[in-house]
Amino acid sequence: MAKRKTPKVKDLRPQKVTAEELKRLQELVNMVRQGEMQLGNIETKKHSLLHQITGVQEQIGLLQKDFQESYGDVDINITDGTIQYQEDEQADKKD
Repeated sequence: MAKRKTPKVKDLRPQKVTAEELKRLQELVNMVRQGEMQLGNIETKKHSLLHQITGVQEQIGLLQKDFQESYGDVDINITDGTIQYQEDEQADKKD
């Protein structure tokens, strides 16, 4: 095997970024990670709230059934509780 006659060329390209550049990069990556964590927390809360809303809607459905059994097919004003009977439904009259 022949010996190399010319010396090996030294690579003059930088091997690392500067300390300032590294610090800035790390800060930006940390900001992205914090944002992702906050989004994860929000999604977890959203999921929980969706389940809670579903449960409340089921309770409303049960209450609507109770109202229908008690009052028939009516509309109830949620502000003051007044009952609006359907036009075609006649009130019970004693003759």
